[in-house]
Amino acid sequence: MLEENNYGKPISEKLSAIIRRNSTKDDLANVASITGISFSTIRDVVYRTNSLTKSNSKAIRSLINIAFENSLARQLQAEGDKIFLNRILRD
Repeated sequence: MLEENNYGKPISEKLSAIIRRNSTKDDLANVASITGISFSTIRDVVYRTNSLTKSNSKAIRSLINIAFENSLARQLQAEGDKIFLNRILRD
């Protein structure tokens, strides 16, 4: 998805939705600080108003890693929540 043949095009709608659902503005700011790509460029690529380029793809790749980690953390938290709530419902 982040290959050279996708440069010059917006990221997919699905990837955009997943990144938005699993990252925060602080995550975007951190990626901007680490990669040297501006916050507004990263935001515009995520929201599909700017195209993926070789330059900004490193920021998007970092943000995908963060979104992946955040989604795993949410999944683990949801599992724990389900167990806790189930115990309450059984009482």
